[in-house]
Amino acid sequence: MKITVCIGSACHLKGSRQIVEEFQYLIRENNLKEKVELGGKFCMGKCDGDVAVTVDGKYFSVKPEDAKAFFEKEILPNAAR
Repeated sequence: MKITVCIGSACHLKGSRQIVEEFQYLIRENNLKEKVELGGKFCMGKCDGDVAVTVDGKYFSVKPEDAKAFFEKEILPNAAR
């Protein structure tokens, strides 16, 4: 599973760093280092929403305060397979 977080200027100002750090922590805590690849990308062209995140190419708009809930809903169930 590949997760990409936008780290362009607009998303950086919206909290992409906090999301990356939260995802790094949750990947470690759930022992998913072998199953989840986390990366960053400069400007994904979705500057109008919250922080742009893709999971295996599927686009999401995520707020830093929702990162854990997003991870538990969208990533954890699919990575555990």
